[in-house]
Amino acid sequence: MKKLVILGGGYGGMKILNELLPNHLPEDVVITLVDRVPYHCLKTEYYALAAGTISDKEVRVDFPQHPQLTVKYGEVIGIEAKDNKVLLKDGDSIFYDDLVIGLGCEDKYHNVPGADQYTYSIQRIEKARQTYSALNNLGPGSVVGIVGAGLSGVELASELSESRSDLHIKLFDRGEHILSAFPDRLSKFVENWFVEHQVEMINHSNITKVEENTLYNHDKPIHCDVIVWTAGIQANKVVLQMDAEKDRSGRLIITPRHHLPTDEHIFIVGDCASLPHAPSAQLAEGQAMQIVEVLRKRWNGEEPPAEFPPIKLKGVLGSLGKKQGFGMMADHAITGRVARLLKSGVLWLYKFHNG
Repeated sequence: MKKLVILGGGYGGMKILNELLPNHLPEDVVITLVDRVPYHCLKTEYYALAAGTISDKEVRVDFPQHPQLTVKYGEVIGIEAKDNKVLLKDGDSIFYDDLVIGLGCEDKYHNVPGADQYTYSIQRIEKARQTYSALNNLGPGSVVGIVGAGLSGVELASELSESRSDLHIKLFDRGEHILSAFPDRLSKFVENWFVEHQVEMINHSNITKVEENTLYNHDKPIHCDVIVWTAGIQANKVVLQMDAEKDRSGRLIITPRHHLPTDEHIFIVGDCASLPHAPSAQLAEGQAMQIVEVLRKRWNGEEPPAEFPPIKLKGVLGSLGKKQGFGMMADHAITGRVARLLKSGVLWLYKFHNG
């Protein structure tokens, strides 16, 4: 039997399963999926879980069930490529013929002292739960500092400001405008929303140190009852430790077939892969479909395509609370209620097809 091992049940791993199961997996292939939790998680909605506006159950989707699929609950601590072996924290080992690494990302703290110790996160579901507990136990008038005004920081700040209007929210950003990767028109729309909802934006910030209940902006101390870090990501620590070529963000360099240049049996999907686009669920799913094509060709004794067409991304959508939103669709900026409805629709379709 051929053994396909998938590390991580995120968007890429889930897409591979759905492309192969139930009827497109050869009888001589078995799949082992390894994940920390026993369900697929909608990571794009962790900001709402942390803000307390949706329940934990709303960000969970069951993994598929199939006689040739085994789901292993555990934490990956290492990969021994020479022996085709994955090491788990509980001491178990899993051997593979083909391996897909989709372990996701972690917060990048940019060597800011204390940031990893004294800030909360929304990068993993267990961390989003901890952030929810910290935020929703705050008393009226408490100060929340959110470091980083990219998509995650903006969505968290807006959702929290709607659900807890009694809190004083400070949004720290290094740039001149928040959402610097988006057009100015869109950034200004979001900034105006924050002004109306009394979210304080602190531009040109430079967080130099974090202590308990205190962050330092340009070395000036600012009291915060809770600090949430959304100021960048890097590849999973297991990937960072691998002896393979990486880019400046620690993501693994891959071939057009999405595997390592030195090992055609180790595929990289999602946030761990070095790609020309910013990490996203869409990008991971696009990769997954192409990885499945490579695997199926090989299993059938055929030569896979030497390369694939570029993965086409439909756009980016973000929320401003429950009624407003923003985004880019086909290079066009959209704002307001339409953007929010579009995002809700995309989420509903995803859950409908995967739930």
